[in-house]
Amino acid sequence: MEDGMKLEWGRRITGKLLETWPKDENGELIEPVFLTHCMSFDMRDEMIVNLLNAYDIPCVRQYPADGDFGRLIIGMSGQGVDIYVPKTMYEDAVNLTEGSAEYEEL
Repeated sequence: MEDGMKLEWGRRITGKLLETWPKDENGELIEPVFLTHCMSFDMRDEMIVNLLNAYDIPCVRQYPADGDFGRLIIGMSGQGVDIYVPKTMYEDAVNLTEGSAEYEEL
């Protein structure tokens, strides 16, 4: 495996995600951090991922327990999905996904 292609928990990223994931001053990938856990049946995970992508915040989905198998068989994970973002973009991702008090008053 090439250097810079492995995230902290051992998952490989390739293609567009590898190109868009931010790197530090040494060219190493920025550490991914946990953003949120969603259940798949309400499509919240898809909405969050699409919102992050619209604002150029790359993200990785990880399916806990046997979630990958459920996703393969029935099209969704019964265990939900964990969404990770680059540590340097975490605050922006939280503001986008949870909203801001400033906008809630409008």
